[in-house]
Amino acid sequence: MSLEVVLITGMSGSGKSVALHALEDAGYYCVDNLPPELLSPFIALERQQQARRVAIAMDVRSGVSFPLIPQQLDALRHEGVQLRSLFLDSTTDALVRRFSETRRRHPLSRQEGEVDAPERHRALVQAIELERELLADLRDGADIIDTSIIRPAQLQSYIKDLIAAPQSTLTLVFESFAFKRGIPLDADYVFDVRMLPNPHYVPNLRPLTGRDAPVIDWLREHDEVLQMYEDIEGFLARWLDALARDHRSYVTVAIGCTGGQHRSVFLVEQLTRNFEKRWAALKRHRELHEF
Repeated sequence: MSLEVVLITGMSGSGKSVALHALEDAGYYCVDNLPPELLSPFIALERQQQARRVAIAMDVRSGVSFPLIPQQLDALRHEGVQLRSLFLDSTTDALVRRFSETRRRHPLSRQEGEVDAPERHRALVQAIELERELLADLRDGADIIDTSIIRPAQLQSYIKDLIAAPQSTLTLVFESFAFKRGIPLDADYVFDVRMLPNPHYVPNLRPLTGRDAPVIDWLREHDEVLQMYEDIEGFLARWLDALARDHRSYVTVAIGCTGGQHRSVFLVEQLTRNFEKRWAALKRHRELHEF
């Protein structure tokens, strides 16, 4: 019986506790803030007890032992542990807002005594940027989830979908989004479809989404939409085998329109339906309340 280990890491304030709760609900034994020195002994103990699924959160709270994490992970992989790493990221603005709202101190903050609000803001931004630098090696090679503007329930859904996807093959993640709310940080490829005909300007289609039959039928009547689909499909079909040979586990394809409701949603639905015939394919609609 092999042991499956999920490492949750990422920026402070990006939702790691929410991710751990999602994994706990999925049947994982979860440990938060495990010191890197204890990682190998802990995994050995779990193997001895014939555990099947373990999730561990590790980040800059580890302090001076933090640099040990990458080499510890490499050692586990060489020992045959099924290890997948999930990195939670957020924009600096989103993280500043969260720390300000909760009045929590950033783990890298060194403020002492009374300081004015602008100085607190500068110190927090500096701590966040320092953390980005420290986490750069862990971010590379991990499966990234941008939590900047998604709700906790959406994050839990994303985590469960990723964990359910098989590790033996490349997993495609198709994500629709609105450019007016920013490009997802986790995107490997971004396609802009704002030049396509927009159902938003058709009164009876405006309240619907790219999942609804009237919108689907309307978009399929436009040659530009079909051409865009073929272009994106052709690009991915051409390069996915090469990405898989490069040992990529996940590739996130973000498709954006103005509101993230019609055109991008339609294309994500169609592309997922097409590519799931060969690859593991997941879909996300960042701007839709249902997921």
